Amino acid sequence: MAAGSLQITPHLTIPDDELVERFVRASGAGGQNVNKVATAVELRFDVAGSPSLPELLRSRLLARRDRRLTDEGVLVIEAQRFRTQDRNRQDARERLAQIIAQGLSVPKPRVATRPTRASRLRRLDAKKTRSQVKRNRNTRDWD
Repeated sequence: MAAGSLQITPHLTIPDDELVERFVRASGAGGQNVNKVATAVELRFDVAGSPSLPELLRSRLLARRDRRLTDEGVLVIEAQRFRTQDRNRQDARERLAQIIAQGLSVPKPRVATRPTRASRLRRLDAKKTRSQVKRNRNTRDWD
């Protein structure tokens, strides 16, 4: 692993100059230091503009419906699980590596199947039964 880079796989690394880290104050309980120490980390990675990612991986990551991905193609990860800035920084980097690694796996194509004859008959039978129940509700004589 090269110094100053994030190792995803043995063949894929992200240089540190492509990662933008911003340290902010964490929300929630934290004692005396909560208003003084910026321990939470906001890690930004430009998926759309990164020269380190192969084109296939880039398109797969951008196609994900992920709320952390902005309209410009920047992945934003917020880490504030731990009390120290260093541990939150490490957590954010691990989560980024995990997201990119998930994009490396090729999704299995869906094989279209047809419903069996028995399942179609069960469905139609259930529809007939339900229809009969509803029909019996309306034919009562209320006089």
